[in-house]
Amino acid sequence: MRVALDAMGGDNGVSTNVEGAVEAVGKLPVSVILVGDEKEIAKHLEAYDASSLNLAIRHAPEAVGMDEPPAAALRRKKHSSIRVGLELVRRGEADAFVSAGNTGAIMATACVVVGSLPYVERPAIALVMPTLTGNTILLDAGANVDCKPRHLLQFAIMGNIYASHILGKAKPRVGLLSIGEEEGKGNELTKEAFKALEEEPSLNFIGNVEGRGVFRGGADVIVCDGFTGNVALKISEAAAEFLGVLLQEELRKELRGKAGYLLMKSTFNRLRRRIDPSEVGGAPLLGVKGVCIVSHGRSTAKAIKNAIRVASECVQNRVIHHIREGIAAS
Repeated sequence: MRVALDAMGGDNGVSTNVEGAVEAVGKLPVSVILVGDEKEIAKHLEAYDASSLNLAIRHAPEAVGMDEPPAAALRRKKHSSIRVGLELVRRGEADAFVSAGNTGAIMATACVVVGSLPYVERPAIALVMPTLTGNTILLDAGANVDCKPRHLLQFAIMGNIYASHILGKAKPRVGLLSIGEEEGKGNELTKEAFKALEEEPSLNFIGNVEGRGVFRGGADVIVCDGFTGNVALKISEAAAEFLGVLLQEELRKELRGKAGYLLMKSTFNRLRRRIDPSEVGGAPLLGVKGVCIVSHGRSTAKAIKNAIRVASECVQNRVIHHIREGIAAS
């Protein structure tokens, strides 16, 4: 399994990507191609015994900034680490691509270089989120700000396939994110999408899901436009961080709190693992012809390692093939 990793992507720099790649090849049946500035990558690899690791370097002289307009990056930077990595996938020199870089640039470049699957109008980012009963897939998590009802239908079909073949969920329950559970609740987009989802025979559509229902686990797939999905994601991340900090502050206030923490340390560690985004690693960009994993800009080495794992699972389970068939049949 060959995974091309954008070594220049993310807020934490090349060192974090290199560390994540080293962890991945040490624990997973994969080889990693580090794409980016050859000299800088080689410098960071000096901290490891790279000669014994299943790693390679592919030079890319340009990098896309996190705040750089995607269209400008696509047009002006023909040799960016994002583009070179996706070119490897297109030519069959890599089985998947992983990046913690500029999300808009990743999507735009993937659509141009790798191309969208037949009948897919808008690729979508499918994020796995923890729930009280396991996990759920939220899509789109930020690739498409403005959507039409037929786009949400395609998101649902792709999410349904991903839940079946990667998460192992039999007959996944598909919900539509809205402001109320009743059929008539929501804006024009959700009302029209509701009808389309209800009429699609391949889906086990359960109706609307409110924001408070996302983490309850009543749905295996939750569909929304990218604007709503990204806002929901960022608020969820911030809430988890806030509660973690608040809990630590309260436990430090008195001796009983400190003693309680020590007694429940293993419980807190299990809780942290359940809500830690780095455990997920990255979210697949569903709807393009190659496996493309989008990681958080603040990804740690652990997150990069797990994003490479997700890429490997997508390839092994032939997610692209199943989505191609599912979309064509709808």
